[in-house]
This record gives sequence, structure tokens and C-alpha cells, in this order.
Amino acid sequence: MKPIQPPPPLERDRLEPHQVHQRRRGLERLWYATGYSLRGLRDAWEETAFRQEVLAALVLLPLAMYLGQSWLERAALGGVVLLVLIVELLNTAVEAAIDRIDPAWHPLSRQAKDLGSAAVLVSLVLAAFVWASALYSRFA
Repeated sequence: MKPIQPPPPLERDRLEPHQVHQRRRGLERLWYATGYSLRGLRDAWEETAFRQEVLAALVLLPLAMYLGQSWLERAALGGVVLLVLIVELLNTAVEAAIDRIDPAWHPLSRQAKDLGSAAVLVSLVLAAFVWASALYSRFA
């Protein structure tokens, strides 16, 4: 009696994980991409700075809807808050990539991390400026 042979592997089973995602199309690709994005947000939640900025956004975004006199003001107030979150996510991604390459201290690693941190600082300064301008024009 001959042993039963397993079926030959499908082409998809022979691909590397990143190749499988590249071959997905339509709703399947959207489904998986959404899952990856949510996993990224869960990973970012481990960062204290991101948690603090999300908590600030939970207060500032509704306040932006109240304080803004027009859709443009509301968009600017809310947009700078979301911009801070976006820049923080990118900074966290840079830090993770640098740590993956080599956790040991290196001048270029320090520079990359410092540049990411500077980008967060600039986004915070922009947000503070936009909010201060809106508050001044509303209450002064």
C-alpha cells in the first residue's frame, strides 16, 4: 500500500510573508492592511509619549469643534492635534528601526533618534501656535 502523498504546496504557501501581502488585492488587501495599522497603534500605545498625546487629543479634538468659528478653524485646530500623533508614530517607527539594526550606541543612531524627536517638538510648537492664535482671536 502506497503512503498518501500530501498535495503539492500552493504558490502562495512558498512565498515570504511580505510577498504574500504584495499579491493581495481589493478588500483582502484592505482587511490585512487595516489589521497591520491597528497592530501598529497597539504597539504605539506602549510609548508613554503617545499615550499622553492621545489623552490630550481626546480633550482637544472636541474642544476644537467648540472653539472653531468656521470649518477651516476647526480643521486647523484638529489637524495640528492629529499631526502631533502622526509625527509621534513616525518617530516611534524610526526608533524601533534603529533599535532593530543595532541597540548599541552609535553617532548616526543618536542623530536619527534626535531628528525624530526634533520633528515631534516642531509639531508640538506648531500645535501650540495654532491653538494660542485661535484662543487669542476668540477671547481677546
